[in-house]
Amino acid sequence: MTSTNEFIELSERRSAHNYHPLPIVIHEAQGAWVTDVEGKRFLDCLSGYSSLNFGHGNPKIIAAAQEQLSRLTLTSRAFFHDQFAAFAAGLGDLTGKDMVLPMNTGAEAVETAIKVARKWGYEVKGVTQDRANIIVMEDNFHGRTTTIVGFSTDPDARGGFGPYTPGFRIVKYGSVEAIREAIDEDTVAVLLEPIQGEAGVLVPPDGYLTQVRELCTERNILMIADEIQSGLGRTGDTFACDHEGVVPDVFVLGKALGGGVVPVSAIAADEDVLGVIRPGQHGSTFGGNPLACAVANAVIEMLGTGEYQARARELGAVMHERLRTLIGHGVVAVRGRGLWAGVDVDPSVATGREVSEALMSRGVLAKDTHGSTIRLAPPIVVSEEDLLWAVDQLADAIRELRERTA
Repeated sequence: MTSTNEFIELSERRSAHNYHPLPIVIHEAQGAWVTDVEGKRFLDCLSGYSSLNFGHGNPKIIAAAQEQLSRLTLTSRAFFHDQFAAFAAGLGDLTGKDMVLPMNTGAEAVETAIKVARKWGYEVKGVTQDRANIIVMEDNFHGRTTTIVGFSTDPDARGGFGPYTPGFRIVKYGSVEAIREAIDEDTVAVLLEPIQGEAGVLVPPDGYLTQVRELCTERNILMIADEIQSGLGRTGDTFACDHEGVVPDVFVLGKALGGGVVPVSAIAADEDVLGVIRPGQHGSTFGGNPLACAVANAVIEMLGTGEYQARARELGAVMHERLRTLIGHGVVAVRGRGLWAGVDVDPSVATGREVSEALMSRGVLAKDTHGSTIRLAPPIVVSEEDLLWAVDQLADAIRELRERTA
């Protein structure tokens, strides 16, 4: 089996169709570039939905993984292992929190935050048992477990998977007043993305996160920030909440925490929150395993220098400046922060899928979301030259699509 079509045909025939991939079969990758089975190179401007913030095959991360692979990969949490203390302390220090609770995937981390918030509500706040509610946002994306899709407003994510878990109130994203009106005596938390990724890299109004933080403190409810996509350097700060100097009660982390090598996720909170979890009440066989911790420890150390955050901030400014020149030329809006952008293409010109396919034909990999919006999130290690070349390919693709529809 050597051709792209052969790989795709077998994959489509033997796997569930829960994704609609672009017709490329990747064989190897390094830094910001990938190579397919036919030897063609592409600039990766998706980064595994921000899982590859530090690039493919980052030498420091790979070295940590290889060293750990040769010694110990799994113990389960039935025993301590020699990577765990550094992971818990390092991630706690990075977030400024007392404790962490490790899991594997982002969705697991969100589920963990939901469980912790409810238990905190009953044991600390004094909410009547089984009456806790959590306020969530329209157009959210926190994963695809049955609980999470129950409070999604995306018909594709939600439809056909009921009955849904109760206990969630959906309000308009970006409106503090909508949150205020939804709060009652049984509200235990507000769960939000500081920047909504799947919705199209939606950045809330300035001051929104600060006001949510103040409101949560005022009403004695937990502010839970899902930084799975927005965190760990992507936006030019360690966390997207840092842009407003906001510290949530609970950080939800994943994706880039695993360095693009293994799935690693966690929540981080102070002891008065995470202290409500006791032995037997939550866990994971693979959560916090030695290999995961070794990789995450390398990521945490890299973030500690501030180098990647600064690079995302500087290159992000360059990317957004160039992207804004496309507005009025087949692009109707550009949003984002750092090395993360949502680009709304004029629907009369093309769908997001068509733009993504046109980009792929020019050697750039990106992904559409919701109609005519595409997301750009290249690895932070991308060069400025390659980044500007990618935006030029986008401009060229849109120009050609406009000419086709003229």
